[in-house]
Amino acid sequence: MAELPEVRNYLQALLRVDETPDYPPAHNGVQLANDGFVGKVGAAVDACLPVIQQAVDAEVDFLVVHHGLFWSGVQMIEGAHYEKLKLAMEHNLAIYSAHIPLDVHEIYGNNVLLAKALGLEETTPFFPWKGILLGRRAQVEGWTRKSLKEMLEGLLGSGVHCAPGGSEDIREVGIITGGAGSEVAAMAAEGIDTFITGEGPHHTYALAEEFGVNLFYAGHYATETFGVRALAAHLGEHYNRPHLFIDHPSGL
Repeated sequence: MAELPEVRNYLQALLRVDETPDYPPAHNGVQLANDGFVGKVGAAVDACLPVIQQAVDAEVDFLVVHHGLFWSGVQMIEGAHYEKLKLAMEHNLAIYSAHIPLDVHEIYGNNVLLAKALGLEETTPFFPWKGILLGRRAQVEGWTRKSLKEMLEGLLGSGVHCAPGGSEDIREVGIITGGAGSEVAAMAAEGIDTFITGEGPHHTYALAEEFGVNLFYAGHYATETFGVRALAAHLGEHYNRPHLFIDHPSGL
């Protein structure tokens, strides 16, 4: 059994949590402790009640998530919020959350892993945000809007929506997983002709047309399964512990 403080410190250093900016509700790190030991590692995108129930059923005692327990900010501990905390504590389940630190990591990050899954081995960081570079970009040859849509749908196993604002032939791809759709203008300014993200607001379709960018919405959930999967597998290998991924797709 690995000790929880050791695993926590290892992850904080590996993901550079203390030096990576994030949104205030992220609260990266151990959001809920257990009795101090890690026996079985679980991974999931969201720390929601159904996921916590599945983790408990699978006898997980250390759950790594991308979206943690406090995305809604400070709230009364009642209803579903009470139920999931009660369930986790009654079954000795620790919960560790890593948001932006996991998106941008050069090995275990959502951006780089989605790029590699698409066959893009050589990518470079781009798009300044709060002192870091938030996304990954790469030049491609022989890609078209149609072929990329097919690749994404085959890889993710779900529908992909394309706002075809740019050329059918693709030359420069940018990737920021999750909900970065509002950054279409910034992508155009960066020289990105095709932008892959998870989701965004309605008006970004028109923006993609106006700025000449192919905008692919591949799903917030679907684009952010890569990091937690890889991180749980790494922890399992590093500490010689069993691990599993809990799939609870939102369809968004």
